[in-house]
Amino acid sequence: MLTQIQNADAIVTVDRNDRVLKQANVWIDDGVIRYVGPETRPADHVIDAAGCIVYPGLINTHHHLYQTFTRNLPQVQRMELFPWLKTLYEIWRGMDAEWAYWSALTGLGELVKYGCTTCMDHHYVFPRDGTEDLIAQQFRAADALGIRFHATRGSMSRGTSDGGLPPDDLVQDVDAILKDSERLVRRFHDARPYAMHQVALAPCSPFSVTSDLLRESAVLARELGVRLHTHLCETKDEERYCLELFGMRPLEYMESCGWTGPDVWYAHGIHFNDDELEQLARSGTGVAHCPASNMKLASGVCRLPDLLERGIPVGLAVDGSASNDGSNLLEEIRIAYLLHRLTSSERAPTGYDILKMATRGGAAVLGRSDLGSLEEGKAADLFLIDTRYLDCAGAEGDPANLLGTVGCHRPAKLVMVQGQVVSRDGVLCGVDEEQAACEARSQVRRLLNGSV
Repeated sequence: MLTQIQNADAIVTVDRNDRVLKQANVWIDDGVIRYVGPETRPADHVIDAAGCIVYPGLINTHHHLYQTFTRNLPQVQRMELFPWLKTLYEIWRGMDAEWAYWSALTGLGELVKYGCTTCMDHHYVFPRDGTEDLIAQQFRAADALGIRFHATRGSMSRGTSDGGLPPDDLVQDVDAILKDSERLVRRFHDARPYAMHQVALAPCSPFSVTSDLLRESAVLARELGVRLHTHLCETKDEERYCLELFGMRPLEYMESCGWTGPDVWYAHGIHFNDDELEQLARSGTGVAHCPASNMKLASGVCRLPDLLERGIPVGLAVDGSASNDGSNLLEEIRIAYLLHRLTSSERAPTGYDILKMATRGGAAVLGRSDLGSLEEGKAADLFLIDTRYLDCAGAEGDPANLLGTVGCHRPAKLVMVQGQVVSRDGVLCGVDEEQAACEARSQVRRLLNGSV
């Protein structure tokens, strides 16, 4: 089907020339952008974008969707990462298929409403036999909403009795993890352009997995042609753990396990020193920046200006809903902009720089050359912001920086993935929201034993 989005006040292309086009159109054929510019062309379906700014779809590079049902819990609000995890493991051990599906639908639904068109998720909790299909439930939820989904087969193999952080009953055997990792890649991973489903391998963190799992996962991922992901340099506690157990700083340890290169990206990356930043740049290893989560858990501030100056691939991420406590990447753009203005002053990235991280940067981190900008040959993933409301009056003069400096505090006017409208005027197109919200709340009550 031929679709034209026409009469947009501005189109922020985020292309290599950083073009912002005024009074322009986007012409889409079979889910792919074929033209961006002033011309109008024949179309089966026309979307009037008068009064709107068009942006590339946002790309979330790190999440934990299962945590959606443990957000805003009073008992963890003043904790840092290690005690926070230990407290929540006691709830997460109740994970089942219904939890996985409805938490994914809830978290992904919020992301979609606010312009996110591709989401990566890091799922690493498999509490018992029979929970192997939790990731299949996440794909099911993503398909219902129409969002592009990158799952990761996360894992934990080092329990408390072996010097790790998670309880022993939440860890798995290395061979079982590798076998299931290969099964999921073969079942769901699609390496073709414009793929809606991809899979990466993602042992959880240095303090919850064994060295054998890291090494063997790296070998397996490269044999299967998929990417590698984990948490790294998130806290000083993690740094001390690696020095005490391995005699190495976290990045040196990961490098010894084969975990650097252009097929690897880390979540957080707060506590790198200068030499480590140079190593990331030389190897092409990427980072998912999670500003809201890092602030909530008092983990520290990522050295974002230094990463960007060195050309290190950086994407933006919301991180888990229980450490954010939401799933709104549009909000994350403004949070990131303000955080780094506070801590880096004139060296801070601009609002547009943060938008580029959330689009082109995210595509690079996920290894997707078909996403991240509005130009010919890219997937038709985009969203529209209606600037005719009072809260945008006087703010329309710089569409490229708007999302960072002013922000957008309402759902997108329209969200499109692969040429299909998935949200319109803040209402999801693929699911009955009232029914979904009712079921999600029922699941929360069940899982928390009536404590909410």
